[in-house]
Amino acid sequence: MRPTIPPHLAEGPRVGIRPWTRADGAEFAARARESRDLHRPWLFPPTTPEAYAAYLDTLVTDPAKAGFLVCARESGALAGFVNINNIVEGGFRCGALGYGAFAHAAGRGLLREGLDLVLDHAFGELRLHRLEINVQPGNAASIALARRCGFRLEGFSPDFLYIDGAWRDHQRWALTAEMRAARPSGAPRPGAGQRRRT
Repeated sequence: MRPTIPPHLAEGPRVGIRPWTRADGAEFAARARESRDLHRPWLFPPTTPEAYAAYLDTLVTDPAKAGFLVCARESGALAGFVNINNIVEGGFRCGALGYGAFAHAAGRGLLREGLDLVLDHAFGELRLHRLEINVQPGNAASIALARRCGFRLEGFSPDFLYIDGAWRDHQRWALTAEMRAARPSGAPRPGAGQRRRT
């Protein structure tokens, strides 16, 4: 029996966000395979249902992680994903973002809309104070997305993360709840959505 897909946690004009589920394994893996040229060498999401299931197990059992699938509202198709990793509570209340669009949705602003919904959720219901994005300097698309969402460049870390067989340099971008709240009034936010009413 196919597991039930949960409702969206929040919705924007074109996408909604919801938790990862086992039922998404085949579609997610197929979308990741189709998107290899887009993702490499920056990102290595699971490309088989078995790898997806193993990743999902770590995502849902680790309290320091929160995962969100970005889904097209009209079709329900997966457009991308946003994860909050390394969540620390207490006086820090911080997390590190990882995200990716799938090739069929790239360049259409769907991941931006989904990321905005995740930011609202993180600073709202999750009560985080700060979110960070660590991105390799050559990943122009990810840097542009961080900048468009209001993140500020805070520094450069040589040999910061081990990715694809080597320690990679990263830029550190950050956004706080206060920065998010202080964005100019009337500034358009593609992800300015509403919480889903059930």
